[in-house]
Amino acid sequence: MSNALIEGVKRYTDKQAGRESPFVTAIEGLTILRSDHEKHPSHLIMKPALCVVAQGAKWTTFGDRRYDYRAGQALVVSVEMPAFSRVAKASPAEPYLGIIIEFNLAIMRDVMASLDTPPAPEDNFGRGVFVTDFDGPLADCVLRMVHLLDTPQAIPILAPMIMREICYWLLTGPHGNEVAKVVLANSHVQRVVTAIHALRDQFAETVRIEDLAAVAQMSPSAFHRQFKALTSMTPLQYQKQLRLLEARHLMVAGIANAEAAAYQVGYESASQFSREYSRMFGAPPRRDIATLKTATA
Repeated sequence: MSNALIEGVKRYTDKQAGRESPFVTAIEGLTILRSDHEKHPSHLIMKPALCVVAQGAKWTTFGDRRYDYRAGQALVVSVEMPAFSRVAKASPAEPYLGIIIEFNLAIMRDVMASLDTPPAPEDNFGRGVFVTDFDGPLADCVLRMVHLLDTPQAIPILAPMIMREICYWLLTGPHGNEVAKVVLANSHVQRVVTAIHALRDQFAETVRIEDLAAVAQMSPSAFHRQFKALTSMTPLQYQKQLRLLEARHLMVAGIANAEAAAYQVGYESASQFSREYSRMFGAPPRRDIATLKTATA
């Protein structure tokens, strides 16, 4: 990995006195990560993004599939999904340093439409995430994006141009056909993504597979199969993780206690909520929230 990128990320994070990782930057969609120690796994919602490791190592699990990536590699996520992630290599001497660049799908589609020979999506469905080596022109784009943080007045003009370059190199790179499937509005993947958005917007409601399949314009069996191929989880597993993550957010923010949060996110039984919460987060709701609040006090 480029020493220039490592130094650029370090320099930026060293200036952020009083703030903690993740660092939301002045560039829309650009987030900087830094950790001086290996961390306990955390649950989160990952949006379509390029997740670069400048130093250290990390792993992320989607459903039943785990992806390991280290310095010089990037995780490319093309579908919004619940995830389980952990910094696996970090120390005060060599902290974990990461860069997340969320995709602007409007720019991605515009770039694809401008290509003389756009990538052709493969017939197989494939997964909505992959790990790729991070080097060459793509690495240069990310370095320039990080350096742009030193000149805020240039961000509105240059950041969209660099994002176009990033989209170009992804679409013309070795995984261009995977990226293209998400960009094309009439692709099977995009139709499943539309159903995922419907599930996300209605996660607290009882959702029938038949209804989601109709949104995706597929038979229920084909939709179920392709949903799992893309996300490594079933629609019900996806919905359950969304519900539990939202309930945790409500409790941490002090908006609701455990019972109220359970009903607010769609559970009809507080005891079922407590069981499933414990399986996902490793402790019952009240104990888990107390531990989180103590850790951040």
